[in-house]
Amino acid sequence: QVQLQESGPGLVKPSQTLSLTCTVSGGSITTNYYYWSWIRQPPGKGLEWIGYIAYSGSTYYSPSLKSRTSISRDTSKNQFTLQLSSVTPEDTAVYYCASLGLYGNQQGFGSWGQGTQVTVSS
Repeated sequence: QVQLQESGPGLVKPSQTLSLTCTVSGGSITTNYYYWSWIRQPPGKGLEWIGYIAYSGSTYYSPSLKSRTSISRDTSKNQFTLQLSSVTPEDTAVYYCASLGLYGNQQGFGSWGQGTQVTVSS
């Protein structure tokens, strides 16, 4: 029932800020107890969790990316966004948004967006 869709530019220049939006339908991003996450997969590599914004608005980021990452939300639009600053070609990846349940009977990543390719290149 919950559907997510990523959107944003597919090409970003080095040193600029990558900005993506995830639009959620079929459920509210303020629903207890869900954590709205960003994950990426560089070519030929595994999935890397970037961070989340919780139902409460609290955020938590991967330590390796924390200094460059900002996740925010617009509850009126049921959207959350990713901003990754100072990008390099190593940030090239398919970026996914996903819902994450940590408690009760809804644990794990329940819903994923289809993913969007972001290439960092000059």
